[in-house]
Amino acid sequence: MLAGSELLVPLALLAAGIVALYAGAELLVAGAGRLALGIGLRAATVGVTVIAFATTAPELFVAITGVFDDSTDIGLGTVLGSNIANIGLVLGVSALIKPLSVSEIAMKRHVPFMVLAAVLLVGVGLDGVISRLEGALFVVVLAGFTAYLVYSTNADSASMGDKPAAGDGIALTDIAFVLVGLIALVVGSRWLVEGGTELLREFGFSELFIALTVLAVGTSLPELAASAIGAARGETEFAIGNVVGSNIYNVLAVLGIVALITPIQIATSTIQFEFPALIVFTLVLVAMMRYGRTLTRLDGIALVAGYAGFVYFLAQ
Repeated sequence: MLAGSELLVPLALLAAGIVALYAGAELLVAGAGRLALGIGLRAATVGVTVIAFATTAPELFVAITGVFDDSTDIGLGTVLGSNIANIGLVLGVSALIKPLSVSEIAMKRHVPFMVLAAVLLVGVGLDGVISRLEGALFVVVLAGFTAYLVYSTNADSASMGDKPAAGDGIALTDIAFVLVGLIALVVGSRWLVEGGTELLREFGFSELFIALTVLAVGTSLPELAASAIGAARGETEFAIGNVVGSNIYNVLAVLGIVALITPIQIATSTIQFEFPALIVFTLVLVAMMRYGRTLTRLDGIALVAGYAGFVYFLAQ
């Protein structure tokens, strides 16, 4: 067991990693978004593609860092924990700030893919492994989802007479934002994994538990900040779209890429507890959104309480 003063190093790494991931994601989102607009892409198209993938970057970098540390538990646990935290914690807190309205487009186009991603993950993982072939399947489904979003968004814009902007060109500051953001994500993911793993390992927790809790919440900070700010500003549909998109990309992009690098081994305990928890949180969220097309403050309390219960049972 580390002495009190020795705990300061992993604590500092953990805190610095969370800050670096948050700052890196913010810089990447800002820079990539402006670069895409600068070359003439529609704002809506940027939102459902570039921004959605950029906010998933922390989970991707942490997962790949875990792979090179010979642990696929880090990647799987981070994705499962992050998706559950996105629903229970991020949307729960956002709904407490202000009730969240759910658009018809989100219910018809985005939410079904979120359910599909969760069901697909559980379905292919029941045999205890996500193979390279199944990882390729995730990536193919992701490509189809992204193409569908771009097509439908452009079709909507065209029907409303919204033409793509000519764009102001590529600015060096935006390129710098992207590069600095990527560097911060790489460094921050390493610090978060090292600090969080060393700290909780000293207290006897497994790498999977660490990934499901500390790393998952840490990598969900961009979503939490974006959704909470969106709710506070009255942009409630953005708060829901942010989480739904992130949960889709977490499964299809992060686990798809990790499985292509190396097959992901899944523990029996994960199949018995975390998989059902992901499905339950996902279906409860869908039921809440379909009822009245609004996430109320009461729903927010239920989601936060559900997440607290998940962490409690996880620690048992």
